[in-house]
Amino acid sequence: MSHRSDWFRSVLDEAESNIRKLLKIPDAYHVLFLQGGSSLQFSMIPMNFLRGRKLEATYLKTGYWSAKAPPEAGFEGAVKILWDGAEGGYRNLPEQYELQIAPDSAYLHYVSNETVEGLEFQYIPESKNVPLICDMSSNLLSQPLDVEKFDLIYAHAQKNLGPAGVTLVIIKDELAQSAPEKLPTLMDYRTHIKAKSIYNTPPVFSIYTLMLVTRWLLHEVGGLEKMHEINIRKAQNLYEALDSNSGVYQPYASPACRSKMNCAFHLKDEQFYEVFFAEARDHNIMGLEGHRSIGGIRASLYNAVTENDVDCLTAYLQYFAQKSH
Repeated sequence: MSHRSDWFRSVLDEAESNIRKLLKIPDAYHVLFLQGGSSLQFSMIPMNFLRGRKLEATYLKTGYWSAKAPPEAGFEGAVKILWDGAEGGYRNLPEQYELQIAPDSAYLHYVSNETVEGLEFQYIPESKNVPLICDMSSNLLSQPLDVEKFDLIYAHAQKNLGPAGVTLVIIKDELAQSAPEKLPTLMDYRTHIKAKSIYNTPPVFSIYTLMLVTRWLLHEVGGLEKMHEINIRKAQNLYEALDSNSGVYQPYASPACRSKMNCAFHLKDEQFYEVFFAEARDHNIMGLEGHRSIGGIRASLYNAVTENDVDCLTAYLQYFAQKSH
């Protein structure tokens, strides 16, 4: 199907309209469908908003993924790490009072949900008139959001949006127009604004599926408030199963920072990992292996994971805990 067809234009238009309805996005913001994942945004953001400026870009380093962004910004200008959780193994997130951002920063960048360690911000950092930029790849569309507190939000698919291939960018027009001239054409947000996301061949199937996902959220789930209620119940169910068997399981993140999207945990007795994963597969539960950077176990609770799925997982966790005693 041609990406220049009227049919695909209607897909893009509906996907944008649905996202605007779900997130209540004001007209001052553009909704773009790009490519390259968050990894490309790590470079594109400083190219547009740090290059050629005698300012520092401010970053929060709160986990595996947010740690990848500052080095890319360093190619374009000065970078300040305002908060770094590496020494503590990325088990906590900063409190608002710890974030004293310089008023002349180029922007403040953070990741709202760290998928590897299972950390999620429970508040929106106050950026004090400094442009606020957030990577929401793993929790966008999982709950309501006040878009007007941000200047740029980005999220690659494969989490809550649909299959990999498309990256959603929500950008305030004022910020987009502040970029310098003579940027590489494809790396300039204004290029994609002008071309309405079809400057080059877009990931047609990924965008089509994203459109279907937004239809589902609007018309079947009933909006992000309803989705949030479901996600809260799923997370509570899983963390209660872990906490009630504290002699067997140890969640990675501190309780106040626990993610509703990703739950990372370890077995207190390391000799049982092989048996744990093997028996999980026997119960038709796959993909529980933790990220290579911290090991252990990880269960993701994205929108597509049902409450029944979580019930099956918690039943297995209870079974394994009783068996391993």
